[in-house]
Amino acid sequence: MSQFDAADIKAITFDCFGTLIDWEAGILGALGMLCERYGIDHAPARHELLAMFASLEAEAERGEYRPYREVLADVTLGFAARLGFQLAAADKSLIADSIKDWPAFADTAESLRRLKQRYKLGVLSNIDDDLFEPVQPRLGLSAVGGLDLLVTAQQVRSYKPGHAHFTEALDRLGLERTQLLHVAQSKRHDVAPCNELGIRCVWVDRQAGSCGASGEHDARPDMVVPSLAGLVGELGL
Repeated sequence: MSQFDAADIKAITFDCFGTLIDWEAGILGALGMLCERYGIDHAPARHELLAMFASLEAEAERGEYRPYREVLADVTLGFAARLGFQLAAADKSLIADSIKDWPAFADTAESLRRLKQRYKLGVLSNIDDDLFEPVQPRLGLSAVGGLDLLVTAQQVRSYKPGHAHFTEALDRLGLERTQLLHVAQSKRHDVAPCNELGIRCVWVDRQAGSCGASGEHDARPDMVVPSLAGLVGELGL
């Protein structure tokens, strides 16, 4: 149930990976390739691999900013260490290189096109610009003018749940916090900082309560929807 007046909203921003792009399918596909390549016959279960990714990514993003490609290289090395194999140098980029093939969710393109009829749309993502570029066409907005805003970790030299993505978005859009709605799958990366900043936030609960590769968190969204199509319905589009 909504705890805000949709009439106040002028722009909607989205987390990308996990919200618009199915990063869990991408992550699991890349890890499956690693396990096959290194002869890991009894890989951990899906939920264990995703929890492992969440832990390794959070650790790799701590401290001074580094490009996400380097973060993912550390994550890949961490998987190798935990699963007990020696990673070849050429395979450190395997997860990062796979991002170009990660699919959009089935409802992403149509939902964004409908929302674009009423709102400015942006993406706030923990990604490098060049890693985002090949997946952007899957958002389905090229025929209606594309995104109005893109804020990446590379641009602000910070990772969510830091506040830099959100303050940069408000500055570029020229909006008050009450005029922005943020939509995301990750409670830790997105809902928590929105709570701290007073920005209204929708949690896209695609996993029926599980936070998956984003990690568990007790942050409280203003609205919960099961999909982007559900958000479109809640907003009357």
